[in-house]
Amino acid sequence: MAADLTDFGNWLAVPSVVCLWIAVLLRAPGALRSPQQRGLWLAVATAAAAMTLNLPDVVAYAMRRDPGYAHTIGLVRNLIGVLSAGAVLYFVAAATRGRRLQLAAWVGTLGWLTALVALDAAAPAHGTHTMPPVGEPVPSLAYWLVLISAHLAANTICVFVCWRYGSRTESRGLALGLRLFGLGTALAGLFWFAYLLKALFDSTWAMPALPLMMNLHGLLRAAAILVPTLFTLRRSAADVATAWRLWPLWRDLVQVVPHVALGKPRAGRLLELLWPPVPRDMLVYRKVIETRDAILILGEYVAPGVPERARSHVAGTGIPEQRRTAAALACVLKEARQAKLAGLPQQAGETVGLELPAAIQPPAEGGDLADEARFLVDVAEAYGSPETTAFTP
Repeated sequence: MAADLTDFGNWLAVPSVVCLWIAVLLRAPGALRSPQQRGLWLAVATAAAAMTLNLPDVVAYAMRRDPGYAHTIGLVRNLIGVLSAGAVLYFVAAATRGRRLQLAAWVGTLGWLTALVALDAAAPAHGTHTMPPVGEPVPSLAYWLVLISAHLAANTICVFVCWRYGSRTESRGLALGLRLFGLGTALAGLFWFAYLLKALFDSTWAMPALPLMMNLHGLLRAAAILVPTLFTLRRSAADVATAWRLWPLWRDLVQVVPHVALGKPRAGRLLELLWPPVPRDMLVYRKVIETRDAILILGEYVAPGVPERARSHVAGTGIPEQRRTAAALACVLKEARQAKLAGLPQQAGETVGLELPAAIQPPAEGGDLADEARFLVDVAEAYGSPETTAFTP
């Protein structure tokens, strides 16, 4: 059972490292521009480097080479690990806006690194750094205690801060990212605590689970820094779906009142999404605003009594009650568009017959963009339906 657990943990090493590097590369552009994210990104990047040097195949290759090569790989791996612990402390300090903690993070990291190099140089000639199941730690017990203390201090503080701020923030994305990072850091803390038990009390009962703990920690940290990317992708996918569904209504309305469109419409719906005439993150916003502006203008071509007849028509078609307002507006817009195309005169003054539904009132009068988009999608779906086509005022 213990051997199976170790084998599974070792098998997970490569997927964990690959996921870490993918996350690091994907998040690099945004993280390097943001001081708030830079420490977190650096912590994950250095952890990925240390875990790469700790891959079973890398360790085996180093052991097959001469002892000096194995020693260099082991020392560099541990130094990068301590740098990762320092980056975790820096991330915590940046999150809490603690200037003293930021300074302490860098001073402490420099102190740990210096101590490790000094203790390594003072130890007898040795190969790779290891904590063997039987025998003394290599290069020395003091070396391992310094290394373990660095990781335990950083991980304990980080877990506390992640769970504290994760439960307080109102942002779902930030809360999820902090909790995933905190959980991964907690597994890393357990990993180093097990090494502390081995160093001080020669306790080995937890050793078979250590590869699994470390590699799960890598997967969780990768997921934590990818949360903003995943939320952005989800938001982008929702925007694309909304723009796709709005397009038929928007196209018909913009054809008769083209001046409401900020850019020239593309030839087709797919081309509009692949090559939008406005910045992609503004696509839904512009579609909603332009559709609403077109509705306001076409409202001047609605003959008196048409909205009432549209509501009566919709009520007799079996359309669900929550969609009747949208369906009635779709009927009215069909007629107003035809009137505009036919060159009929605008209605004036009190004879203007279209009153905007509450969902698409201007923002100052209530509603928001998400509510408008949802309502206009319902209008767009009703606009092409047989019930709307059958409406004849």
